[in-house]
Amino acid sequence: MYNDERFAELKKDYETRAAARSNLETQWRLNLKFAAGDQFCIQTPGGIGTVEPVRDWEERQVFNHVSAIVETRLAKLARVRPAMCVRPASGDGDDLMTARASTKILAAASNALDMSHVLSRGTLWAELCGAAFYKVGWDDTGDGDVAVETVSPFEIYPEDLAAADMSDQNSLIHARAVPVERIYATYGVEVAAESLRGVDGVPLEGCALVIERYTRPTGDGCGALTVGANGKILYDDALPYRCDPGFTVGLPFVKQDCIARPDCFFGVSPVERVIPIQRAYNAVKNRKHELINRIAAGIVAVEDGSVDVDELEQEGLPPGKVVVYRQGSAPPRILEAGHVPSDFSAEEDRLLNEFISVSGVSEIMRSSSIPSALTSGVALQLLIEQDDTRLSLTAENVRLAARTVAAQILRLYKQFALNTRLMRVVGREGDVELLHFSASDIGCDDVVCDTENELTQSPATKQNMLFELLRAGLFYGADGRLDESTRNKILDVMGYGGWEQVADERTLHCNRAERENEGAPDVKEYDDHDAHIAVHTRFLLSREFAARPDAETREKQLVAHIRRHKQFKQLERPTGETL
Repeated sequence: MYNDERFAELKKDYETRAAARSNLETQWRLNLKFAAGDQFCIQTPGGIGTVEPVRDWEERQVFNHVSAIVETRLAKLARVRPAMCVRPASGDGDDLMTARASTKILAAASNALDMSHVLSRGTLWAELCGAAFYKVGWDDTGDGDVAVETVSPFEIYPEDLAAADMSDQNSLIHARAVPVERIYATYGVEVAAESLRGVDGVPLEGCALVIERYTRPTGDGCGALTVGANGKILYDDALPYRCDPGFTVGLPFVKQDCIARPDCFFGVSPVERVIPIQRAYNAVKNRKHELINRIAAGIVAVEDGSVDVDELEQEGLPPGKVVVYRQGSAPPRILEAGHVPSDFSAEEDRLLNEFISVSGVSEIMRSSSIPSALTSGVALQLLIEQDDTRLSLTAENVRLAARTVAAQILRLYKQFALNTRLMRVVGREGDVELLHFSASDIGCDDVVCDTENELTQSPATKQNMLFELLRAGLFYGADGRLDESTRNKILDVMGYGGWEQVADERTLHCNRAERENEGAPDVKEYDDHDAHIAVHTRFLLSREFAARPDAETREKQLVAHIRRHKQFKQLERPTGETL
């Protein structure tokens, strides 16, 4: 009896929230239809209806600018993939070490979860519907690991629709259709299938609606997670995730807005803004084509009973056609159809400009072409910067979501990774190293972006700045020459980093010296002693070395190692040959 009553209360809460956001859901469905090219539809009290043609001969072609706008914005936002690092809580040595370990853990986890693809999926939903969500949880399969999935706004039901931030929500419902076999495999409860439909209206076979309600803790409570499906409670216990700041219990969801609204939980999509313009543009183009067809095909006037009208209607008046008409009557003639008024072209151009002003996607971004009247490189750069400015708010929302997801990943590892774990991490020299860590190695969740604005720092911009610095002579040494290490770093920035494997001997020596900083160093006759001395000295002076527990012992070893390099260097002849 308790199970039935508990599910009835859960289902009622879900239906109340669904009714409250029904208008928003209708708008999202309309956005999806317009982006897909189904643009002769409108919102009705019962959902979405189709606009029927007034006459059979009406042109009903779709000239889809919505999809082009969305694709252009997505292509621009695809560059926003910030690298994350963990900022230490203080300057203490232990905090520095844990922050460095947390940064490596975060990099390895992001690579394993393919966060770039997850963010791309979320950005797509945000562009189409105004908001997207990321669910950060713990997968108990095998040894257990963090799991991050993209959740569409159709599956999210907030408690307070007027609260804009996730932190203002006391509870959140995640409801979605799940195959009954997966429900049984996850919860061990058999659930009957329901009659459900997907977002596109297609029936879903063998699925049931799983309703998950996450409730924040109140006072000294632990929160609650209640899961039910088709009359049965599948799970009802304390909220399991400590994913809020300070490693406290919270909602394992991250919201990403396209354009935030202060009075609504869900953001605004640019598709919603351009729908009226798209409708007007389709109407103008179709009416214009109807006039062009009328002019091209012509309108034939015939006297009643003078010709076979059915034959004339089917064949028209092609060149060389012999027209037989009744004796004494007027022959068929083509009426003057006039011309297409210039107002049609003017309105078409005005609507195209409105697409640009409303969507934030200029003609340069959409067509990848430079206006013929634009001849100044400075003016072109200013236009590109203005385009980036229009997208800066959306790009910042992507960064904020990525940073929040990264912080929640670290908090879940701190909560669940109690035993020692092993992860692969790419080192600074491109080599793969194995990282051993446990929950005790994660002491801070203050995640910050380690990259600059990706929209303004494009590869072309970086290369142009590099050429400016080269012309200014800032990369040249005291002897006025460009050393091999700097030259190969420049090639790497320009996209030719593979060439460094051919000639950058000094870089190889520096990499070897950095490995010696962590191992048992041994001086070789073929070492570049100047490079080794510089790398070892820089390591000894770093804050990272000062934070090591064995700093005093390690310092004596490295000082003796540096002294041997200096002895080898003194023994070298001026020609470079050793004695």
